[in-house]
Amino acid sequence: KGLRNILLEWLQFRIETVRRRLQFRLDKVLDRLHILDGLMIAFLNIDEVIAIIRENDEPKPVLIERFALSDRQAEAILDLKLRHLARLEEMKIRGEQSDLEAERNKLEKILGSKQRLKTLVRKEIQQDAEKYGDARRSPIVKRSAAQAMDASALIANEPITIVLSDKGWIRAAKGHEIDPLSLTYKSGDQYLSSALGRTSQPVYILDSTGRCYSLPAHDLPSARGQGEPLTGRLKPAAGSLFQSIIAGEGGQRYLFASDAGYGFITALSTLSSKNRAGKALLSLPDKAKVMLPAWVPAGAGKVAVVTTTGHLLLFSTADLPELSKGKGNKLIQIPPAKLKAREEMVAAIVVIREGGSLKIYSGKRHLVLKPADIDFYTGSRAKRGKLLPRGFHRVDRLEEIYAE
Repeated sequence: KGLRNILLEWLQFRIETVRRRLQFRLDKVLDRLHILDGLMIAFLNIDEVIAIIRENDEPKPVLIERFALSDRQAEAILDLKLRHLARLEEMKIRGEQSDLEAERNKLEKILGSKQRLKTLVRKEIQQDAEKYGDARRSPIVKRSAAQAMDASALIANEPITIVLSDKGWIRAAKGHEIDPLSLTYKSGDQYLSSALGRTSQPVYILDSTGRCYSLPAHDLPSARGQGEPLTGRLKPAAGSLFQSIIAGEGGQRYLFASDAGYGFITALSTLSSKNRAGKALLSLPDKAKVMLPAWVPAGAGKVAVVTTTGHLLLFSTADLPELSKGKGNKLIQIPPAKLKAREEMVAAIVVIREGGSLKIYSGKRHLVLKPADIDFYTGSRAKRGKLLPRGFHRVDRLEEIYAE
């Protein structure tokens, strides 16, 4: 039982107790007034009353019949000794009657009104508090409604490095200085993807079908071991493979795309799912594959997209709509015949900040495009782009170079 219910029950009990006390007193007052009415009759006829008492062996019925008294009134008169009966005074009787009638009216008013009865109970409690209370009494105050505690508030906010292996085993190491490639892996397994996050954040896993899964980072196994298989915590579709992981604040944005050249930008907060089967994120065209997610920095920037034949296009991030899921919008133009035959696809995507440079890796060679060079490859979204110099038609990856 809550304190409020206990107090309400006690108040009901207290109100009923006071009501019974007042009713008991009212009954006594009414009885006394009835007797005083009889005594007043006796006073007004004192000589005749004394004569009846002296002359009759059973004066009670005679008094009742002569003066129309009740049995109770007659008993009261006879209970008085004759010397007391002779001393009855009108002023005393009328004075007591007046006092009792005033008390009767007061009692009847209180008993006839629930509000007056509650007011009396309140005043009596206040008087008791003043009389018996002391400095040690506990104050009763109204608090806001209790709310379930957010368990996430108890989780330490520490930096971690989350590592995913090729076979789908996941683990987390404390700090951001860990080299995932230096960790040991099970026989036949190897490094696949890693992300820098915090224990208070979720980690998001993207699979080969475009579905996204989320897990609390603080609950991941330690990197001191070789981790645990994600299939023990998640239910991916048959034949699908885990491909990459990302972590960060919910407001951080990423670009999700397929190698067919379609994609969109969305915030990490839209990826959360408590479903073990994850949620549909990226819709893939026929035969298309999922690309690695590209971080989208805050503010103005450019999306850099390069195809497997060396066509490079950069366009403003503002030209790419934000979506929560779907196929997305066209990033770069690839001839339909080549795309259908899988002769040309998107090779790499990166988002660079305004004033940043673009580093292009091709085998053991690399090429740095500075802001002035980038303008040559900048155009409208969904255009063909420009062909990179000879020797850089087979791009392995793109990287942003930005001086803070």
